[in-house]
Amino acid sequence: MPLSSKLPDFPWDLLEPAKKVASAHPGGLVDLSIGTPVDPVPPAIRAALAGASDAPGYPQTAGTPALREAMASWVRRSCATTAPVGVLPTIGSKELVGWLPTLLGLGPGDVVAIPEVCYPTYEVGVQLSGATAVRADSLTALGPDPRVRLLWINSPSNPTGKVLPVAHLRKVVAWARERGVTVVSDECYLTLGWETVPVSILADEVCDGDVTGLLAVHSLSKRSNLAGYRAGFVAGDPALVGELLAVRKHAGMIMPAPVQAAMVAGLGDEDHVAEQRARYSSRRVILREALLGAGFRIDHSEAGLYLWSTRDEDCWATVQWLAERGVLAAPGAFYGPAGARHVRVALTASDERVAAAAERLAP
Repeated sequence: MPLSSKLPDFPWDLLEPAKKVASAHPGGLVDLSIGTPVDPVPPAIRAALAGASDAPGYPQTAGTPALREAMASWVRRSCATTAPVGVLPTIGSKELVGWLPTLLGLGPGDVVAIPEVCYPTYEVGVQLSGATAVRADSLTALGPDPRVRLLWINSPSNPTGKVLPVAHLRKVVAWARERGVTVVSDECYLTLGWETVPVSILADEVCDGDVTGLLAVHSLSKRSNLAGYRAGFVAGDPALVGELLAVRKHAGMIMPAPVQAAMVAGLGDEDHVAEQRARYSSRRVILREALLGAGFRIDHSEAGLYLWSTRDEDCWATVQWLAERGVLAAPGAFYGPAGARHVRVALTASDERVAAAAERLAP
């Protein structure tokens, strides 16, 4: 049996009919369905990439010394941790999410807990490994099941923008350590808090300076507009990171040398991050006001690059309503059954397209 037959339909293929409707709008399509950056790659990062383009030899799976130091320094600053951490570059964050259960040796008979509403690749990664995925937002919902080996959390959440407070994160860490469960925190939107300040699972105030059993996933896709570079990394428990490195070296999961150089430049500069954050903040205000004015309710969305919006109807009806106005959003059903009455509206469109969407949503 082909492996693909065991996987769900690729979500975005299901959106093609609505995209066709939205694209027929006289003013053109406003695509707010996929969170793909549209703004330029910062010049310093592009220069670093070009400067490292003469790279005839094989790169290091572990990353160059400069990259390892850049990742570790960024984690110390941005994740507020004093613990020694392992760091490892990944070919974007989705690659790691999709293969992490397999890389950690999970398989049939193991259980991986994922959020009730979450990025679809968490579940796909579990299916690829042969393990079983269980959706649960509370620790009590998991019960005493000894088969649970891995727990995914995502704060700020994609798609909801929900941020988990420190008290909850501490409970997760304590629960997992009592049971020998690995906790993996997807923190790709950590620096994009709007109404609150997200906290890393690696922060001293969460784990008391001990990152044993903890991993955090990060990405430069949104903060630095590097989705096209596939530039991500994982940080945390040095033993777990060492295991990932050992397996990845065999599997050829190596970040290209020029991208490693670009990452060093991106992680070492926060000015471009502040500029991009300001762009998203402006677009968020415009889209939020437009959606509220059109009768939507926005839930959570206190961080990240999405507005978790609802008209209190089936999400596909909302997708169609928006498509008829030339606006494409992602149906909440993509992210799990609990999302079936919401749509995810991305902030990742140009100022002109965001203004067009706001105009079309006006009563």
